[in-house]
Amino acid sequence: MSELSTKPYLIRAIYDWCADSGLTPYLAVQVDEYTHVPMAYVKDGKIVLNISVDAVRNLHIGNEDISCSGRFGGVSHQIGVPVSAVMGIFAKENGQGLVFQGQDSIPILSGLTSGSGTDGEDPPSSPAPQGKPKLRVVK
Repeated sequence: MSELSTKPYLIRAIYDWCADSGLTPYLAVQVDEYTHVPMAYVKDGKIVLNISVDAVRNLHIGNEDISCSGRFGGVSHQIGVPVSAVMGIFAKENGQGLVFQGQDSIPILSGLTSGSGTDGEDPPSSPAPQGKPKLRVVK
């Protein structure tokens, strides 16, 4: 039997922490051929998704993939993201969260101007209004 990855458990933990704290969880994703997102919102092969309970419907964070439906520009889309494509998860309001192994920096975090407009919500100007995001690298 193969060893289970800790990554989906950590994603669920940060998601739950955001929900319990009244914060908005954002998922940074490296888009590839297995990632199902609206390509018009992908920038430099990456997308940031607002996965809060107010922004998406039927969110499922499984051990292999993350799925939900969300609205982009008023149009509903089915989203599918392999857990392996997740670069990090963080709170919009304070930038706290996790960056996963091999993702030492996430340039898209410094300018979240596209790709996070689910449910008609405008993307934030930055993930951490007080300064640099407070992310921890998980190895």
